Amino acid sequence: MRKPLLVTLLALLASGCMVGPDYVRPSVETPTAWRLSEEHARDLANTAWWEQFGDPVLNDLVSTALRENKDLLIAAARVEEFAGNYGIVRSGLFPQVGASADARRQRDISAVVIGAGGNEIYNSYNVVLNASWEIDIWGRIRRQTEAARAQLVASEEGRRGVVLSLVGSVAGAYINLRSLDRQLEIARTTARSRGESYEIFKLRFSGGIISLLELSQNQSQYEEALATIPPLEKAIAQQENGLSVLLGRNPGPIVRGKNIDQLTLPAIPAGLPSELLERRPDLRRTEQNLIAANALIGAAKAAYFPTISLTGLFGYSSTSLNNLFNSENKVWSYGAPISLPIFTAGAIAGQVQAAEASQQQALFSYQKAIQEAFREVNDSLVNQQQTREQLKAQKRQVKALEQYAGTARLRYENGYTSFIEVLDAERSLFNVQLQYTQTEQGQFQAMVNLYLAMGGGWVDEAEKMASVSTTQ
Repeated sequence: MRKPLLVTLLALLASGCMVGPDYVRPSVETPTAWRLSEEHARDLANTAWWEQFGDPVLNDLVSTALRENKDLLIAAARVEEFAGNYGIVRSGLFPQVGASADARRQRDISAVVIGAGGNEIYNSYNVVLNASWEIDIWGRIRRQTEAARAQLVASEEGRRGVVLSLVGSVAGAYINLRSLDRQLEIARTTARSRGESYEIFKLRFSGGIISLLELSQNQSQYEEALATIPPLEKAIAQQENGLSVLLGRNPGPIVRGKNIDQLTLPAIPAGLPSELLERRPDLRRTEQNLIAANALIGAAKAAYFPTISLTGLFGYSSTSLNNLFNSENKVWSYGAPISLPIFTAGAIAGQVQAAEASQQQALFSYQKAIQEAFREVNDSLVNQQQTREQLKAQKRQVKALEQYAGTARLRYENGYTSFIEVLDAERSLFNVQLQYTQTEQGQFQAMVNLYLAMGGGWVDEAEKMASVSTTQ
């Protein structure tokens, strides 16, 4: 009887099929090309693009962040958590074996009450090996394992996504810091120049050469430049603090490298829209979430069917330790318990409905993430192209205003115009100089955003740096 029962159960396991839908990647409407084409685009998506800025200090900051950033360390620990969960779920596919031993001395009150004449105080010793194995005929455990595997891969892609955003955040923060440094330099230079002019105007006013109106206008111009310095100093300190946290440090000063005018603009990365699904970690993570949700539908549907397990027990039991392992003290049992839900008041149907709804949410999230990814790339392409044109125009505007300010000053010194003309020219020049630096920072940031939107193998290069830190 033993052999036919075991053979029958194994045959059921071998022929069993998994209930629930198998995963098929949804069809995605992919654009054939980006809205803007770049003639100078190069296949640089697999290289460490931040090194193209040509600033060793920035390279060191990125390396430090990949070693020390706390969000990245949290993401790495989360991967380990999901790896452990996967191992827990997967263990259900295999027999579970355990052992137990027991030694006790006890008094049996029933022997006294019945008056059987036996010794009511005795010793008992037990050594037992037990095993159980759920026969996964309907694929419940296999579907759960499939879901756990997808969740593990999703966590790994989530970690890669943290690497991607971390590199972009460090590069963007450093560029913004150098832009603020340049704006502060312009403000201090302008304030120093206007301060010198103000001292001359005070002497002229004391000598009766100029009026109080002209002196007040000059002072207003000087105070205007002074007023721009504190906000810039505050912004620089806050930017340093934010960048320090990205580096995994307490807030503090940040070492500087090249000026923003000395940084090299990275080349435009090339890539087709259809490649985006494989290049961006967030899209791969969203798809793995969809795979997991799809598998859990099968796990929920398997609850409609019987659960069959193999159980076994073998051991020894005796009242004497000396003869515990004698053959007459053997104890054993085996069986195949079956459980089948008959009436659950809609609980299983509700679980299936919830699983299917979760799968639909994951599907729509996946489709939305793809659309957002296409939008981000197109926005970044438009941004960097139009910012480049804006920067060219502002550069010409700065040169024109420099000529205007010089000419206005000369005309005023020779008595051909009032100081209002000088005031207007120098104020316009100062504002445009600041705007030019801000636009320059925006151009660099647009290129950073483009590399983030395109994704690519450069994440692998950055991840290697992070993996070394995690291992250490």
